[in-house]
Amino acid sequence: MDRKNTFQRTVFNIALPVTLQSLLQSSFGVIDQIMIGQLGSGSIAGIGLGAKFASLYSVVLAAVASAAGIMISQYIGKKDEEAVGRSFILSLTAAVGLAAGFLALCVIVPEPIMAIYTRDAEARELAVKYLRILSVSFPPMAVSSLLTTMLRCMEAAALPLYANIFALALNTGLNYLLIFGTWGFPRMGVEGAALASVIAQIISCLVILLFFLHNKKKRGMKRLLCLGGKHSQSMSMVKKRGMKRLVRRGDLPFSASGEFRRQYLGILCPLLVCEFLWSLGENVYTAIYGNIGTDACAAMTMTVPVQTIVIGALSGLAQASGILIGKSLGAGQYEQAYAESKKLMKYGLSFSVLLSLLLAIVSPLYVKIYPVEPQVQEITESLLLAIALIAPVKVLNMILGGGIIRSGGKTRYAMWIDLTGTWIFGVPLGLLAAFVWKLPVTPVYVILSLEECVRLGISLVVFRKKIWMESIL
Repeated sequence: MDRKNTFQRTVFNIALPVTLQSLLQSSFGVIDQIMIGQLGSGSIAGIGLGAKFASLYSVVLAAVASAAGIMISQYIGKKDEEAVGRSFILSLTAAVGLAAGFLALCVIVPEPIMAIYTRDAEARELAVKYLRILSVSFPPMAVSSLLTTMLRCMEAAALPLYANIFALALNTGLNYLLIFGTWGFPRMGVEGAALASVIAQIISCLVILLFFLHNKKKRGMKRLLCLGGKHSQSMSMVKKRGMKRLVRRGDLPFSASGEFRRQYLGILCPLLVCEFLWSLGENVYTAIYGNIGTDACAAMTMTVPVQTIVIGALSGLAQASGILIGKSLGAGQYEQAYAESKKLMKYGLSFSVLLSLLLAIVSPLYVKIYPVEPQVQEITESLLLAIALIAPVKVLNMILGGGIIRSGGKTRYAMWIDLTGTWIFGVPLGLLAAFVWKLPVTPVYVILSLEECVRLGISLVVFRKKIWMESIL
């Protein structure tokens, strides 16, 4: 009974802050969409297209953070603080390098990139303006993401939540000022939305860093960024001493052995391939919607905040899955890891079905918020019903494939599952539905979403075979 209560309490402590953070992000995203929606369907489509390419960077960064989370959580289970530190430093270096590469692409060649997404000249021009400014947020996003991963692995997930609340409120306020030019600010439209996001991301990074430094000084930063050096301590001793020696250059393991780097790359590379090609597939889907028509593209963009709310409401459970199961595997508690994995999937399925029912009920009210053409509202409502139908499958894939199966470090399984679903099923079916069968956007979305069912079927087979259950050496 004590173990059950401890498990549920730990899930709650990790999942709730992450979920709240995702929901807040999504809620403010709805406000942003409503603000941009006042400028018309072209602006909605432009921001949606620019943001979709930026999502390529986001998912690649998420892969780096995921690799860091896998190693950090397992090494915490092993009580190896020095390896925790090496994992963090390697991941941060990789994240900053990726940020620099994507920033260069978005500043130098945004026009050819956006030309792939749409033939609408107005939407393409707006997307280019938006993307060029938004890309400045990539480096601080990299730092924030890795710090957040470390905090969550150390069960201090509330700290980035506080930073996110402040940054999101700032982002919304700046959107109002810069999009519409109120209170003497220039009227910048979509460029104002991008600039507001950049400022908010920089502030978020600084706030997380300030939380880190403040807690290091005032409270010893318990269970946060325990980086061993020559005098590595056990986790119990670290707790007793309050973890006061943190992030001193002499204590950081900046140099990692060749074996450690190979192990890290063995986890990271499949995740990078998986996330990049999955996101590329999602961008192909966006290009399909964009080429169906501007109305279809605008309707899909209007559904993005709602999709993020539905999925984000259970994203904390996926994060908790990877961390908790990783710690159990690192400690060699395999049967406990398997039993807890089944519990986490049951939680996810139950809550996702309830959210889908709620979405189906509120979708007619949601579309009325946007002052767009009636046909766009009608398309959006039909898309929201389709999203409600497929959401439970997506949530299970997120928990199982994105958290549990990856936690053992065998990330190549997740890579092949995602690539099979997206590129063997999703992309070919989407191209057929849109350009050969010439179906409207809602049936195209439903057909594309069949790849989620394929991924879930394969993931369940891998899960039941227990071939993912391994401890990092």
